Amino acid sequence: MTLAIVVFLLACVTLLYVIAGYPVLLGLVARLTARPPQRDASEPSISVVIAVFNGEQYLTDKLRSVLAVDYPKERMEILVVSDGSTDRTDEIAGEFASSGVRLLRVPRGGKPAALNAAIPEARGEILVLTDVRQALANDCFRKLVARFADPKVGVVSGELLIRSGSSAEEAQIGLYWRLESWIRDRLSAIDSMFGATGPIYAMRRELAVPIPPDTLLDDMYLPLAAFFRGYRLVMESGAIAYDYPTSIDTEFRRKVRTLAGNYQILRSYPGLLGFGNRMWWHFLSYKVGRLVLPWALLAAAISACFLPDPWRWYALGVQGVGYLGAAVDPWLPTRFPLRRLTSPARTFLVMMVAAVRGLSVFFVPARSLWKVTSASRE
Repeated sequence: MTLAIVVFLLACVTLLYVIAGYPVLLGLVARLTARPPQRDASEPSISVVIAVFNGEQYLTDKLRSVLAVDYPKERMEILVVSDGSTDRTDEIAGEFASSGVRLLRVPRGGKPAALNAAIPEARGEILVLTDVRQALANDCFRKLVARFADPKVGVVSGELLIRSGSSAEEAQIGLYWRLESWIRDRLSAIDSMFGATGPIYAMRRELAVPIPPDTLLDDMYLPLAAFFRGYRLVMESGAIAYDYPTSIDTEFRRKVRTLAGNYQILRSYPGLLGFGNRMWWHFLSYKVGRLVLPWALLAAAISACFLPDPWRWYALGVQGVGYLGAAVDPWLPTRFPLRRLTSPARTFLVMMVAAVRGLSVFFVPARSLWKVTSASRE
């Protein structure tokens, strides 16, 4: 019984710290120790790299969005890397050749292989990496490159804004992304994030390194190579990419890949867990904490069964209500008031299951975890 009490309390403290305690402390530390990087209005040459597989649905709008960005055209090149596409991707890219868009077709090998082929072809001082689905704000590139006025900055991440969705679950995913952006912004203010926002980020071209072909998170692997060379990874919240809302099922698959990728990153950069990582406490609290959460939930559920009465029933009752709310959420009417509680509970539980599923990266080929992301354009 004593062991059960200790395990239950440790599990609860872990849950409270990772979910609420660390964000509060992070906000305080960022306020007290913020080190804003320098910025200026210079216009270095940039190479916009879009790695795409079968992106005909989005590519025309994407290229129009990139071409409409306010940046000198003579200082910008656009490189579309077609990863063995079998639809009209190559044809669409070719239609923009007169606007300066270069098409590089490579055999199907996954995004890391496509980037490995594209980066040596890039001529700009700054690489701007962006995905095919997201439209870009008009001043996006200027705000990204302004941060490179600080010689200590190696990578600058933009911000992903999710358009308003029509369903409660899409709204919860948007809320989750706003929380993620808030955390990344505070980490950036202190020193560095632990990666970048995949749909929109920039880095000094000379800092780019080859990416292992089975890498699931190129937007962590590339930036962390710069981090361990002493550079800062910062966020520019004004450099915005706009994405379409996604369902909770789609977000689940994306989260499985992301969390599996975190396990990969630990294997590639074991120094993240050592004191040589100048952001050690933040990495443990944020990234490792996310991986620990589902196991803390499980420990709380099991240990609660062995607590003394009446605490056993209180603990099991609170947990049971949370799980029940998550279970019934899909069947509740869209505007039912209770969904303000059940939808966040369901989203949280789905993320926890995704964290456990992320362990599959140790048992299946990593590329099998890549799934095409479907998004609502309505």
